[in-house]
Amino acid sequence: MTMLKLLALDEEDLQVVSSQLQDAVVRVGDMTYLPSQKRFAAVVNRFDWQSAGGDSERYRRLRTALRFDRVLGARHKDLAPQNKERVLSLLAVAFEPGESPGGKVLLYFSGDVTVELDVECIEAEMRDLGPAWRTRHKPEHPGEDGAAPSEASSPDGSQAADA
Repeated sequence: MTMLKLLALDEEDLQVVSSQLQDAVVRVGDMTYLPSQKRFAAVVNRFDWQSAGGDSERYRRLRTALRFDRVLGARHKDLAPQNKERVLSLLAVAFEPGESPGGKVLLYFSGDVTVELDVECIEAEMRDLGPAWRTRHKPEHPGEDGAAPSEASSPDGSQAADA
């Protein structure tokens, strides 16, 4: 299995990072904004979509670092930062352009939680930190290959416990 290290310097790069982080799970306490360093960082458990296939023996997760530099401000919606043990599932990372090259990086999580970063420009890195471990469940999405809604895809992220 190949350890990933991706840099994102534009919106297209960020879409690639987003696709690799889809269904990553993260504890609220594993995310931080460091205003003095203009940095937002998180350590997530990334689902390895590249290796998953249809064989449950190949379902794996990896500890992965995610950082955004040149962050001017950070806001959140429904995050509850005091609940550091709360587990969220990352649905997507997006960019809303502002005054070029700046804008907003949006991290969309299950349970209608959003983190919004005001950035000078897109400057992000995603890096796997260590070996993968097996997980019993492959994240499912309603309407995908006839999948029905399940606990794994519930909006509140309750199935994230095995991550």
